[in-house]
Amino acid sequence: MNVIKYLTLNKKNCFLITLSLLTLGCSPAENSTLTGQEIQAIASNKADKIWPKLESDVKKDAQVEQKVANLLAEMTLQQKVAQMIQPEIRDITLEDMRTYGFGSYLNGGGGFPNNNKHSTPADWVLLAEKMYQASIDDSLDGSTIPTMWGTDAVHGHNNVIGATLFPHNIGLGAANNPKLIEKIAEITATEVMVTGIDWVFAPTVAVVRDDRWGRSYEGYSEDPEIVRTYSAAVVKGLQGHANKDFLGDKRVISSIKHFIGDGGTQDGDDQGDNIASEQELFTVHAQGYVGGLTAGAQSVMASFNSWHGDKVHGHKYLLTDVLKNRMGFDGFVVGDWNGHGQVKGCIKENCAQAVNAGLDIFMVPTQAWRPLYDNIIAQVKQGDILQSRIDDAVTRILRVKVRAGLFEKPSPAKRVLSGNVALMGAESHREVARQAVRESLVLLKNNGQLLPLSPKQDILVAGDAADNIGKQSGGWSITWQGTGNKNADFIGGSSIYSGIEQQVSAAGGQVTLSVDGSYTNKPDVAIVVFGEEPYAEGHGDIDNLEYQRGDKKDLALLNSFKAKGIPVVAVFISGRPLWVNAELNASNAFVAAWLPGSEGKAIADVLLRSQTDNVQHDFTGKLSFSWPKSPTQIVNRFDDDYQALFSYGYGLTYQDDDILLADLSEQSTVVLNTHLTTDVFLGKAIAPWSMLLFSQQQNIEIESSSESLAGIFYRTVDKDIQEDSFRLKTTGAATAGVKFINTNGFREDLSKELQMNAALTFSVKRDSDINAPVYITMNCETTGDSASCQASYNIQAQLAVSKKGEWQTVAISLHCFAEKGLLLSKIAVPFELSTSGAVNLSINHIRLVEDKAASAPFKCPQ
Repeated sequence: MNVIKYLTLNKKNCFLITLSLLTLGCSPAENSTLTGQEIQAIASNKADKIWPKLESDVKKDAQVEQKVANLLAEMTLQQKVAQMIQPEIRDITLEDMRTYGFGSYLNGGGGFPNNNKHSTPADWVLLAEKMYQASIDDSLDGSTIPTMWGTDAVHGHNNVIGATLFPHNIGLGAANNPKLIEKIAEITATEVMVTGIDWVFAPTVAVVRDDRWGRSYEGYSEDPEIVRTYSAAVVKGLQGHANKDFLGDKRVISSIKHFIGDGGTQDGDDQGDNIASEQELFTVHAQGYVGGLTAGAQSVMASFNSWHGDKVHGHKYLLTDVLKNRMGFDGFVVGDWNGHGQVKGCIKENCAQAVNAGLDIFMVPTQAWRPLYDNIIAQVKQGDILQSRIDDAVTRILRVKVRAGLFEKPSPAKRVLSGNVALMGAESHREVARQAVRESLVLLKNNGQLLPLSPKQDILVAGDAADNIGKQSGGWSITWQGTGNKNADFIGGSSIYSGIEQQVSAAGGQVTLSVDGSYTNKPDVAIVVFGEEPYAEGHGDIDNLEYQRGDKKDLALLNSFKAKGIPVVAVFISGRPLWVNAELNASNAFVAAWLPGSEGKAIADVLLRSQTDNVQHDFTGKLSFSWPKSPTQIVNRFDDDYQALFSYGYGLTYQDDDILLADLSEQSTVVLNTHLTTDVFLGKAIAPWSMLLFSQQQNIEIESSSESLAGIFYRTVDKDIQEDSFRLKTTGAATAGVKFINTNGFREDLSKELQMNAALTFSVKRDSDINAPVYITMNCETTGDSASCQASYNIQAQLAVSKKGEWQTVAISLHCFAEKGLLLSKIAVPFELSTSGAVNLSINHIRLVEDKAASAPFKCPQ
């Protein structure tokens, strides 16, 4: 008998031989002497060593299984593959749904019915109804299987105007209240069902190990202790309890994400590589799945990250051997936004590896769904994908649909909660959100017991986050990045200032809002509300934890009060702990408010005493993330050498004596980077710039992922990661384009960039012929009326010779613009693209890069 075959039959030695094969650089799958059954035995025994066999509260039901089997037996290959395709609402039509019968579809962050950010609940229900009716129309595809709509409702139904937005997960982790979390999830399910949607991509159960990660605020904690409990609570809140109201008329399907290890990538790199041992992968990063799967979660979303260099979307051992076979998960695995396209050997239009690895549903936005659908069918026919794997995927999808009652429930417009606008942002929902805000606040410093404040004082409220609901809500708030929103977009919401103003005015005190801190009469105390700008996913990745490195404007504001002897209460808005030693020193009291969501007024309930001078609500929040001592410190609970500034679990109450004095080291350990790059657009407009679409004399600020004017259409698209670029399609009916301006009217001095021989650079892809001039302009005026202070260059020739459908870099020396009379010392428009022709162009990463002038391929015309 072959010795390897002998050892694979010996369970005691099976794991050892697997390790030996891997050590030798030869995986078991590569050894021709092993059969498929024997390889599976090795994988199963390996998984048995670490991963538990879970018992889900939702048991298999014979009647459900028979119905699924009956449905499957009647389906064609084309119908089965259609169940595995999940397009995005901006990329399909009702006719597409009628023709293919997609198993599901989604709205991405910033995707709205009719491409309208201000769509009403009725608009959402109408689209859900139309898609549902098209899916059960068998006139073209022969299928009557109902589709499902999935959405990212990650802190409430955050894509919909007027919804209740709860604190982001990092704040909820500080609250450490599982009952509250279940209630929040139940309310979220209610508001989601008002819009006719079936399925929520939540909870996120990442265990964050490096706070430089741009998704840190989506994690409840750096430690699995809270994550496991919260995951079960959210699943029960969304889906209902298995023995009571499971997936009933007032519940939605949940999706635990992102499997697995997304919070532990090297350097906090979004979509990066997790190199944890398998034991750590389970002990630290899998605990949210233990909690959520046990509670009966019906779907799991695969993660963008890799594990030891292999992308999880194509990782058969993790998706199939561990999650499905060992842990016993019998729902379906859905991919993340074109994540399958990152698997080695794959593109977003073609990835048999992901199907074979265990991916059941492809989240495939853009028109890539068409070739992907065709390729999967062809690969089954060619034998690259086994029919049994397709049948397994579709069985899992149908099982969840049957369990959710989608075959019996009325159509979306006729469901119990659909269209009940009184529930959207209901006062009872907002009161739960206000409770969550109060419990999420963590008091880090309270010298002299300055807090709580009497509302009868003269209080100055300062800082650019004080009256800014968008900034306090962070990413995933109406728009994907949380940018481009105004207070008026948060119907029913409240800013932090508004809550303070309401209570102080009622108590007979004096309150003044002054963003820049200026005043006429010296106040008794200043409340300064400041912090991070909104971001989501990779756009929030940073290389160190120093707050406002190189631009300490908020510190200057704090110090301006300190210098005048005015006591300062700092309210810090952030998606992660940051190094703020100087800001702590400059403050008498310091509150970590995280990202509280739409109910900012609840903060006043904790900061202020009542009119009768009693404490209204004490601080109860405790850090679920360790606070760093330096900007380069990556610190987590149970580290061998644990030396956080504020330890995990820290948080003062009004009964505590504060010993934190103003003597924290303000010496940064960050090595300054002398390389100069000034970003204008990096997945979003970079402050101080805002992005405008224009056509002739019409201008609109871009506040959504899709916008249009006469003769021009704008939409976010993908280059390297989700929505890191934008596409412009013009019809030639008008001179139209896009430009970046400082909406405050200030001019930016780019003289330093000129002195450092910088070039204006960007990536561009053409998907059309270029038969008309395409101008790149920089300007000292936002209107373009000042011909003496602008400079334009026509890049038509460079675009015309580029290969259609491929990205290229355009770089124009700033000296070119200066030679035409542009004053780089007062730039109002750093980038404008305009054309009077019909073009289809995609643009990525607009920036000014030093020392690029000499090598810029674009030569200044003489």
